[in-house]
Amino acid sequence: MTSEEHFRRLHDAAYTDLMRFVRRRVPDDEVDDIVSTVFMIAWRRLGELPGDAVPWLFGVARNVMAAQSRTRNRHAVVDVRMVSDDRAPGVVARIDLVRAWWTLSAADHEVLALVAFDGLTDTQAATVLGCRPTTYRMRLSRARRRLRDAMSQPAPRPAPSWSPA
Repeated sequence: MTSEEHFRRLHDAAYTDLMRFVRRRVPDDEVDDIVSTVFMIAWRRLGELPGDAVPWLFGVARNVMAAQSRTRNRHAVVDVRMVSDDRAPGVVARIDLVRAWWTLSAADHEVLALVAFDGLTDTQAATVLGCRPTTYRMRLSRARRRLRDAMSQPAPRPAPSWSPA
């Protein structure tokens, strides 16, 4: 198989998952540039790629996103909008989950997202993070525990919108 064929197969196998991985982490207008950069790096290092290159590509994407974030020094903002009746089934649980999620560190977000959102195995997620699978499993266990603990905390009560006279 030629280098070009190898690259095309890698691109076909990973493109959709890589787009989804990146799209969850950066604004839509940056996704194509980041994914293109990842595949450009893969092309340049085609002879050095591991057998299962998809987790390696995720790791490269993670590094590219981190470099862009450091350059811009941006902070993500969560905007939760309620568009339906707040008594709809599951809304309170989702709000509690969002609230608990944002109490976690960025490292916990990444560890949980690799399995929950990206569907990676422990071994693949460890490759993305550049650690051993046992280390990843320990981080995942701790992140899950912190998320459970945050979910069990009562939601803060909003301040009244009026002041006593």
